Amino acid sequence: MDQRTNASRPLVIGIAGCSGSGKSTLAAGLARRLDATVFPLDFYYRDLTQFPLDTRHKRNFDHPDSLESELIVEHVRSLAKGEVIQRPVYNFKLHARVAGSFEPITPGRVVIVEGILALHYAELLPCYGFMIYVDAPDEVCLARRIERDMRERNRTEQSIREQFLETTLPMAELYVVPSAARATIAIDGTEPTEALVEQVLARLNSDGLM
Repeated sequence: MDQRTNASRPLVIGIAGCSGSGKSTLAAGLARRLDATVFPLDFYYRDLTQFPLDTRHKRNFDHPDSLESELIVEHVRSLAKGEVIQRPVYNFKLHARVAGSFEPITPGRVVIVEGILALHYAELLPCYGFMIYVDAPDEVCLARRIERDMRERNRTEQSIREQFLETTLPMAELYVVPSAARATIAIDGTEPTEALVEQVLARLNSDGLM
């Protein structure tokens, strides 16, 4: 694997926030400006093929145990060293890993780790050089999640609303919202994306990270 000197190791940025807060949009905006590699935690959901297909969407996808955190930590540590990883491929419509399929991920000069639990796992924190928490009202998060999951994940609006109330909000209160205390900066996810990108870039520059 590609080994780099400490001086050339990537800056790793963690972005967390509740589902639908605008994390992915911010990560994409920053990636364009920083030529960064984006590392979404969603690809690390555990495989659910042992459960009937019509029941998989009812699993708790917002609990920390729903992600293969051990592999996440291993891969982020490797990216932070400038090493290439083999990321698993996940089928969100089937809630299953694609067996035998992996995508090579090469870290750029900046790596953005993005997910609701990006600031939750204590083992990840030493990897980060900068941490962002994106905040948004529950009703905004729900509306965004309905739009995304109906379009990308073949979900019905009713199932999305039920999941949001039954697991997403309770898990956010337990695991996501408390992680905001670990952030270098907290931002308002309802603001225009470009304004948020500029806000983050200004802070990175003022902290001497860019």
